[in-house]
Amino acid sequence: MVYIMLAQGFEEIEALAVVDILRRGELNINTVSITENKTVVGAHGISVITDITIGDMSEDFEALILPGGMPGTLNLKNCKILEQIIIKANNDKKIIGAICAAPMILGELGLLKDKTGTCYPSFENHLNGCDFKESRVCVSQNIITSRGAGTAHDFAFEILKQLQNEEISKNVRKSMLYDIK
Repeated sequence: MVYIMLAQGFEEIEALAVVDILRRGELNINTVSITENKTVVGAHGISVITDITIGDMSEDFEALILPGGMPGTLNLKNCKILEQIIIKANNDKKIIGAICAAPMILGELGLLKDKTGTCYPSFENHLNGCDFKESRVCVSQNIITSRGAGTAHDFAFEILKQLQNEEISKNVRKSMLYDIK
């Protein structure tokens, strides 16, 4: 199971592109509201009804994904239950993906110290101890980070590669005509 955490003001592309691509790659991914309300409104006014709420999460999951967007990232950051889930997931070496502003959450928790990472421009100062790169996607141990809405597909393909394999990721890219010239 993969969980993608949604808070009011999440960046829709960063969340929904990941959900779509991982499902195409035959991964079981659930959208999760960080409140008890399953309806979450994104940064651009798109309402999403999540699969479950944070209280329904199982501890048996492979990966945790944090989309960016404002104020979505701040809402994720301020959720104490989610903070505990992130720390435990990291301690258990589960894959944690964060895109756009969301890597700041990992940085402020000290989870990017001595790792390579990236984020949306102007959030670098929140990455505490991270070797910042301007790459579209960075993989460092169990953590995958990415820059923003324009890199959401690359982020999702990398998550798919890490959780399934490179061949499945390439096949989904090909079926979506992602690399067409």
